[in-house]
Amino acid sequence: MKNFLVLFLLIWVSSFSPSVSHFFANAEAESPGAAEARVGHHQNLNNRIIIALAVCSALLVSIFLFLTYIWCYRHKIFKVPSSKSPETIEAAKGVSLSPVDAKFNYSKMADKKSSIAIFDFQLLEVATNSFAKSNILGESRSRLMYSACFDEHLKAAVKKADSSADREFENEVNWLSKIRHQNIIKLLGYCIHGESRFLVYEMVENGSLETQLHGPSHGSSLNWDLRLKIAVDVARALEYLHEHSNPPMVHRDLKSSNVLLDSHFNAKLSDFGLAVSSGMQDKNIKMSGTLGYVAPEYISHGKLTDKSDVYAFGVVLLELLTGRKAMDKMSSDQYQSIVTWAMPQLTDRSKLPSIIDPVIRNTMDLKHLYQVAAVAVLCVQPEPSYRPLITDVLHSLIPLVAMELGGSLRVSEPVCSEN
Repeated sequence: MKNFLVLFLLIWVSSFSPSVSHFFANAEAESPGAAEARVGHHQNLNNRIIIALAVCSALLVSIFLFLTYIWCYRHKIFKVPSSKSPETIEAAKGVSLSPVDAKFNYSKMADKKSSIAIFDFQLLEVATNSFAKSNILGESRSRLMYSACFDEHLKAAVKKADSSADREFENEVNWLSKIRHQNIIKLLGYCIHGESRFLVYEMVENGSLETQLHGPSHGSSLNWDLRLKIAVDVARALEYLHEHSNPPMVHRDLKSSNVLLDSHFNAKLSDFGLAVSSGMQDKNIKMSGTLGYVAPEYISHGKLTDKSDVYAFGVVLLELLTGRKAMDKMSSDQYQSIVTWAMPQLTDRSKLPSIIDPVIRNTMDLKHLYQVAAVAVLCVQPEPSYRPLITDVLHSLIPLVAMELGGSLRVSEPVCSEN
């Protein structure tokens, strides 16, 4: 291409040669006066030719540069660094944000409207007291959550992710960097240290719902009103994911250990490592989830829909009602699911009160208990088409929760947040 342009320029210039030769031949034959006049005329002509040559040369150079750029672009000589993984986020030389605190490094994700912090590992060590046992807030899929105190103004929760699950780590960073909802955990940043991965969330002083229900306190901090509030909070989070997120998504790993509680027992849905967009629902994707929460159709046929989340919500609701774990160990090699155990008694009003957690057994309105039990029964139906949409679940539960706790129930006396 370059040789062609040079050849074209030489031929174009040579086209002016006869005129120049003719000018010098005529100049010798004419008289001095006429020759002088003709010289002046041809000087003006030559000036115009030179200007035209300069303009055309500039145009040709511009065309050459443009064609060169197109050729380089098609052959991928100019590359834009990808920002799809945390590693490339860290390496990309994009637009940097001014650090809010000199102790943190901030980097803007190229394909996100928001930015998240990249924390230094040494800072996490100091903030978590070297990841001391006393700082553990909870555990999910063998992933520990630690309380972290960076200074008097910033307290956070740090989760150590599985080093062998980079895809889940990347998935969670990607989802949470663009989700904003009061009942979905806020991601403050992350840290990559060797083979270790850490996620830094907003502070959740009361740990996970699993720890509250099945830990040392055995649910003593959760009265009936707070349990209903938590159920409504989780339903609101799922409604956002299913109905309002862009794109709509399925969480795929809803369970009590992934429901985190702040100082006021506001529930925050966390752990989006297995979440998928709704466009993936009808595709066969790798089986993932936690035994006891996974919907029957997903286990048997690999079918995943938003009704799979509704089933898991029903299991969490049964945990709130009964205080039992999703899977109880019956013997060394046998487990019983809470659904199998509770279902025969949930539909029998005479037996229902006997399976309720003793902490709350005598503290609720029986009419409300029957309504919540009916919702739970619908959510854990084996056939997904019989399960309600999470929006319908939410609208069924909101009237049972006091207005002070985010519901629509009017009560004569303020509802306390503790027993």
